[in-house]
Amino acid sequence: MTELEIQRRGAGDLDEIRLQLLAVYAEVYRNRLDEEFHSIERFDERLGWNTEVPGFAAAVGYLDKTPVGYAFGCVLQQGTNWWKSLRTPVPEAEIAETGARTFALSELMVVESVRGTGAARQIHDALVRDRAEERVTLLVERDHPRVHARYEEWGYRQMGEVVPFPDAPVYDAMLLKL
Repeated sequence: MTELEIQRRGAGDLDEIRLQLLAVYAEVYRNRLDEEFHSIERFDERLGWNTEVPGFAAAVGYLDKTPVGYAFGCVLQQGTNWWKSLRTPVPEAEIAETGARTFALSELMVVESVRGTGAARQIHDALVRDRAEERVTLLVERDHPRVHARYEEWGYRQMGEVVPFPDAPVYDAMLLKL
């Protein structure tokens, strides 16, 4: 594989990278785009919400100037809805947010042609490297045990079960101490 070039981007860069992110999303979710939750329009909505939250950051991976994957997220704010749909009881101290404690990794995806090459891990690490927060959280679909296992290999631990939106699938909330 040609060396992956990773660019870190902020909320102010969204206009420049939005179409790239949507194109990668459309390729990765091509078999699920007819599901309302996984439609491009709904994804674009969620992308926009993320950029409105303080601490938005993205890492986009390119091969020969073509985007092949990305990760993005934002810092969970005090009173966030992130934990409100947690179905598993956890101590309140685990989910108390200060606006500086937890980086929420909202999306991490790579196109099929680079899966298994380490590209996802490189993009992930580029995004979370040097973060000021003490931890990272993410949601992984319950129906994707291989992805769940990969995150555990990277040091994430499971917190509990979440359904973040009424029409969303069941996810496992996972946490990584930085």
